[in-house]
Amino acid sequence: MAGKIRLSFHSRVLFTVLSLCWLLIGIVMIFQYSREKEFKTEILNIELQQYNDRILEQIRQGGTIDSIIKLTAPPIEGLRLTLIDSSGQVIYDNNDKTPFPTTNHSNRPEIKTARDKGRGFAVERYSESDNETYFYSASKSPDGTILRSAAPYTHSLKEFLQADSSLLWSMTAITLVISVIAFITTHKISTSIMRLNRFAEKAEKGEKIFNDEAFPNDELGSIAGHIVRLYIQRDRQHREALRQEQDKIRLKKQLTNNINHELKTPVASILVCLELLRDHPELPEGKKTELNSLIYTNAQRLSSLLKDISTITRMDDGPEMIQKENVNLYEIITDVVAGEQLRTDMKITVSVPRLTVNGNRQLLESIFRNLIENAISYSGGTEIKIIADNEGNFTVSDNGTGIPEDCLPHIFERFYRIDKGRSRATGGTGLGLSIVRNAVAMHGGRITVANKNGLIFRFRIS
Repeated sequence: MAGKIRLSFHSRVLFTVLSLCWLLIGIVMIFQYSREKEFKTEILNIELQQYNDRILEQIRQGGTIDSIIKLTAPPIEGLRLTLIDSSGQVIYDNNDKTPFPTTNHSNRPEIKTARDKGRGFAVERYSESDNETYFYSASKSPDGTILRSAAPYTHSLKEFLQADSSLLWSMTAITLVISVIAFITTHKISTSIMRLNRFAEKAEKGEKIFNDEAFPNDELGSIAGHIVRLYIQRDRQHREALRQEQDKIRLKKQLTNNINHELKTPVASILVCLELLRDHPELPEGKKTELNSLIYTNAQRLSSLLKDISTITRMDDGPEMIQKENVNLYEIITDVVAGEQLRTDMKITVSVPRLTVNGNRQLLESIFRNLIENAISYSGGTEIKIIADNEGNFTVSDNGTGIPEDCLPHIFERFYRIDKGRSRATGGTGLGLSIVRNAVAMHGGRITVANKNGLIFRFRIS
């Protein structure tokens, strides 16, 4: 609604709490005030009743009321005494300032109560006979006569019947203390609520949230802090997942572009050779053999490239897509070495304990096959060593020429080549070491490389 003033949450809570507190304290004050006034009224009534009883007792013993009143000091100055017979007629009244009362007093409330219960009183009733306000206390004698004493409402009597003002001040002080406590408490609560509200608004708008505002040190503040921290943690995880997904998409695009580029060369070579064979059947047998050999070499390179791409793609899909089982790592290494030894004159030595790990056989084979093939193709050395300890820490090294130091940080990148012409000539795809790095990571390890009389690869498979 336009123009409507909307109170803050803190103001609404504080107003509600203070209203309830003030209402409760007000009820207590009214109740206590009434009780104290009733108590003082009862004290005054008892004092007047005792005075009435003494006079009635002396009248029964034969004394005259005038002489008795003169000899008996009244508890309150200016006390008016009236003696009423059983029919309600006044037979004595010590007030000489007004005419003697002739009206029947049976209907007076204090008289009616005294006739029924033996005693009665009336608080602050106006007397038409002398235009004064009195406190009446009536006592009944055994013969039905009633003696009524009337205390005029003087200033001292009013002060006596009033409740003690210290109660009012005490309750006022308590109210102020409760109000301050209520303000502090509701402020803490509202601080948590308002910050949660700001947090919700930022979260709804997708703004970045920082945990830079301190919550009050209480249960609500602790819960609010947990909510904010949990959201920030989930938001970071979500942003990291988005970043990883974007990186994955970028890498896939890059891989696609690189694949397209890498496939062009062998496919073009195969097409050129096939076109020559098709268009020139008169070529010498030696030339045909050379072209067929070239076709075969490029087909092999194409096959290796597709195989490596398949492996890379499988690993990019995530560890959950890779099936693992308990495999004998020693047997995998010796099988790979036996196959690679047939195609090289380099000496391959193995010093590996009989390790059993939970892993993927094909990826584990690719780790050692690619490292050995990399040494055979590019190291120019004479020996390859594979060493491991019982904890699964591996070192694969060669005694070749190594590579330039500035190239070391890049050799695990996809399609990275130090000498592109030489790499293609040896049939390399540029994906071997990238496959090694990812395969090691999927088995809980991390691979590093260093130059020391050749390349040294160190990694762990757990």
